[in-house]
Amino acid sequence: MAVTVLGKVRNKRKQEEVEEVEKGLFVGAVDLEMQSEDEAEDEDREGDDASDDGDVDEFPEIDAASDSEEESEEEEEEDTDDLDEENTLDENSDADSDLHIFPKSKKVVSDITGQTKVVYPEIEPDYDSDSSTEDDPNRVGNIPMHWYDDLPHLGYNINGKRVLRPAKGDELDKFLQTVEDPNSWTTAFDKNAQMDKPLSAEELDIIRRLQAGENPDAEYDPYEPTIEWFTGKGKEEVMPLSSAPEPKRRWLPSKWEKQKIMKIVRAIRQGRIVGSKPTAADKKQQFYAIWNEPPSNQPPPLPAPKPKLPTNSESYNPPEEYLPTEEERKQWENTDPEDREGDYLPHKYPALRLVPAYDQFIKQRFNRQLDLYLAPRIQRVKLNVDPNSLLPKLPTPNSLRPFPNYKSLQFMHTKAVRCLSISPDGAWVASGDESGVISLWEVNVGREVKRWSLSSKVGAIEWCPRLDTCFFVAGTEERLHFFIPPNISPAMLTMTQSTLAPPTLPPATQSSIKWISTSGATEDGPILTIELPSASGLSRQLTWHRKGDYLASVSSSETQGSVWMHQISRRHSQAPFKKIKGAVQMVLFHPTKPHFFVATQRYVRLYNLAEQKLLKTLMPGIKWISSMDVHPSGDHIIVGGYDRKLCWFDLELSEKPYKVLRYHSRAIRSLHFHPTYPLFASSSDDGSIQIFHARVYSDLMTDPLIVPLKILRGHDVQEGLGVLQIKWVNKQPWLVSAGADGSVSLWCS
Repeated sequence: MAVTVLGKVRNKRKQEEVEEVEKGLFVGAVDLEMQSEDEAEDEDREGDDASDDGDVDEFPEIDAASDSEEESEEEEEEDTDDLDEENTLDENSDADSDLHIFPKSKKVVSDITGQTKVVYPEIEPDYDSDSSTEDDPNRVGNIPMHWYDDLPHLGYNINGKRVLRPAKGDELDKFLQTVEDPNSWTTAFDKNAQMDKPLSAEELDIIRRLQAGENPDAEYDPYEPTIEWFTGKGKEEVMPLSSAPEPKRRWLPSKWEKQKIMKIVRAIRQGRIVGSKPTAADKKQQFYAIWNEPPSNQPPPLPAPKPKLPTNSESYNPPEEYLPTEEERKQWENTDPEDREGDYLPHKYPALRLVPAYDQFIKQRFNRQLDLYLAPRIQRVKLNVDPNSLLPKLPTPNSLRPFPNYKSLQFMHTKAVRCLSISPDGAWVASGDESGVISLWEVNVGREVKRWSLSSKVGAIEWCPRLDTCFFVAGTEERLHFFIPPNISPAMLTMTQSTLAPPTLPPATQSSIKWISTSGATEDGPILTIELPSASGLSRQLTWHRKGDYLASVSSSETQGSVWMHQISRRHSQAPFKKIKGAVQMVLFHPTKPHFFVATQRYVRLYNLAEQKLLKTLMPGIKWISSMDVHPSGDHIIVGGYDRKLCWFDLELSEKPYKVLRYHSRAIRSLHFHPTYPLFASSSDDGSIQIFHARVYSDLMTDPLIVPLKILRGHDVQEGLGVLQIKWVNKQPWLVSAGADGSVSLWCS
């Protein structure tokens, strides 16, 4: 065996020398060197052998037990195999050397061993090289990667250099990558590299098979033929299979259990463990109460309901006052059994032996059984809750003063008064009735100052909100009349006349509406008249913009021409809507924003006049809207209907009503917010006016406080109509109401 090993070493050395000679010739001729992976491994081995040339090989020990022929034959076969492998490697290396050209190597003396070694220059891979796009693998091993969360690197490569953390995008970048890259779903996140790496086709096939519930091995055949392991010649079982229990002779006792048992036996022998002595049998006979229930921790069952005790009327000889008369007896007999006060009629017998059998005995016993059967099994604790505590705690009306609570004065018209308006300074009231009479009277004393008579009934009146002018508008059949009240200052009169009838009129525009100025005395008639298109009907409502230049009118016709917007400074009128869904009931300007409220029969739409678009549609759930008003803050609106509902809307909250009030017994006709006090009022055809305290907080998280304060009654109901319109006095907590009975009342606090 020793000879064989020495021969193997000599063959390797000879082969290495031959390779060095061939390499030297090739390098000298070409001056380049290319090597394959196999050659690199051989060169590593050669470098090791060259570095070990100065060492002395140890002499192999001869094992006397290995002098058999079989072992020698096996070693010879192994030697021949090694030689064959080396020959094949040499051939491959020669073939590769013909194809690849590598830079020239040089020999240097090692600083550690002091011997020469071959050093090759570093290879700089080109862009087309496969290894040029590969990142250095992270060689941190199997450790938690969250240790590197606060560090700029992920670990270290094979050369000990830091592996920097790749750049990461946000969630939007990931989403865009999935949209732009169709193969992004075929990647998986690598914790060591902290980046997504593509999956191979084999891995994707394994994932597909796992999702489909198949075997992950693609080469697995579930339908391959079975292999008969115990059938056929030479495969018979030598020992029969049996499921019989193991015999006791195969049981081996446990040594540790034996020691424990012997310890207990010694303790019993020494008297340290004493068993219980047998007690003598008691000769006395013992008895047990088999019907007694064992003690229980459960509460005792509830007692059965007790029957009612008999009263004096159930006696066989009751007092005279308990005996019914003949009329009471007939009435009791004619009444249905379930409607009778009692199940029997008292009878009087002279002796107990004369009392007959009770005919309701079986029914009474049956009802008693039902009482026992339907008796509650669980005693429920009755909640002693005060019903008043469930009601919301509202402040008292006295703490919310001032508010109107009595009628101060009354002004009479000949016919029903449908409209009224109060001047911005709160000193004058203009009211119009169905006969076409417009009366101007003072708020404080109720004295009529001026009266105008028109040809048709007055449908709406509204004062201009400007403080530098003083005039009001009255709407009749297809006309709007502008009136200047008497007894105003000359400066205000001049400003009002220059606003309504300027000396130089603006250029006329093409419109179906005509603006007609009246010459002469302005106190006896209107100073300006606007003629609406024909078939417009009666003007039902007039409303001003807060700056006093725009006026919106609503006519009784249900066409798109029912709503008109008039600009006083330009004398121009236009219809803001080309097409309207439903009949318009009312319109309002927003107090602070360029918004416009339009109430149709069932909806309230909010439009932005600057952008000319629909902002919101409020759904009050009212069958027919009759009136509405906007809070001075502009964030809340109340809507009333003919079906007696009053809906409070929070425009910042929802399109559904925040609160619905149903306090009127008939249709609601008018609603109005006080411009300065936290009050609003509603009037109805039942002849009543309801005053509410409505406080709106600046904190958006606090709900508005709505408290009913007072019900004012003073108008008579005429032909099913009650209070038709109400208005607040601007600077006082006073209310003015107009009714169908022809009266205009002032309610003060």
